[in-house]
Amino acid sequence: MRVVLDTNVMVSAVFFGGVPGRILSAWSAGKIALVLSPAILEEYRRVGHELGRKRPDVSETFEPLLTIITMSAMIVDAPPLVDAVSEDPDDDKFLAAAVASASQLIVSGDRHLLQVSGWQGIDVLTPRQFVDRFLAR
Repeated sequence: MRVVLDTNVMVSAVFFGGVPGRILSAWSAGKIALVLSPAILEEYRRVGHELGRKRPDVSETFEPLLTIITMSAMIVDAPPLVDAVSEDPDDDKFLAAAVASASQLIVSGDRHLLQVSGWQGIDVLTPRQFVDRFLAR
């Protein structure tokens, strides 16, 4: 199953664990395939480094983990969407990556993405919904 993770989910998984951490563990165990675009990767890196300044105890593991994710993820060329879909145009890169990879799932806690769930057959689930639906078995 190909999954696009919003930045808040990825960074929360690395820095805080919890439910997002379970999703990253499922990827590590080969249960899901992560989909990225260069724009998503850049945002992961930028936000991760910003948070790393506040959490130096975790920060040193962030870049090596991001490198492993980059080497293992499906990286797609995801051109910007012709028309904005989300109220926050910065969120459209996740939808574009899902379209470019034929993924039907984005995991996000972002309300703007959650509001467009169902667009072009792409479901947007919160981390809890994703874990309950796909990983709790």
